[in-house]
Amino acid sequence: MEELAGKVALVTGGSRGIGAAIAERLAHDGAAVALTYASSAEKARAVAKQIDADGGRALVMQADNADPGAVTAAVEQTVADLGRIDILVNNAGIFTGGPLEAASVEQADRLWAVNVRAAFVAAQAAARHMGEGGRIITIGSALAERVPVPGLTLYAMAKSALTGLTKGLARDLGPRGITVTVVHGGLIDTDMNPADGPAAGFLRTVPALGRYGRAEDIAAAVAHLARADSRYITGTAVTVDGGFAA
Repeated sequence: MEELAGKVALVTGGSRGIGAAIAERLAHDGAAVALTYASSAEKARAVAKQIDADGGRALVMQADNADPGAVTAAVEQTVADLGRIDILVNNAGIFTGGPLEAASVEQADRLWAVNVRAAFVAAQAAARHMGEGGRIITIGSALAERVPVPGLTLYAMAKSALTGLTKGLARDLGPRGITVTVVHGGLIDTDMNPADGPAAGFLRTVPALGRYGRAEDIAAAVAHLARADSRYITGTAVTVDGGFAA
């Protein structure tokens, strides 16, 4: 598949899990892919090595989403080293959970900075370089639509904000032919939420399909949204959650 041949994508948090699957899928579909990591340098290099082995082109950059300057610099380095940017995937994020009474303002601020502010900063920086056909895709969560248990207030708040960000960006960038979407994933088997984790037995009962999804399920949705034939999809959420929010 070469549907993205000639395109350049930047995937934040692309060293593992969903981010790695997205980077590998976009490369498989023909795009040159830049990916960032915060601390997992070895894993990021392994993803790039796999892309290279499959005949693709990869660029690895260290960038902590908590640092707006690092986020902007990653966009600029992508353009400088790969010549352009056509697809931005805001994937990097952190999770904070626990009793409401124990939540701190510091936790809320960091969660907001990494999961929401960084997505805005990256989109703003990337939009300066994108032309018609540009794609901005953010990875959200089905918790923006349904919160089935206590202890998830801060995370649900941050992921819900990505829907508003997406709608606003879509209006700002629509006249330029740039589409903006958010992919709300459900129970995905990753290091953050493994299918054999302590709460997996209960969580498996929440989706209509009764099981966890795979990182490749999210990557497939992102790949579809990145393609030319998704040109009329913007300002909306695409939910890939196995019926989590049904």
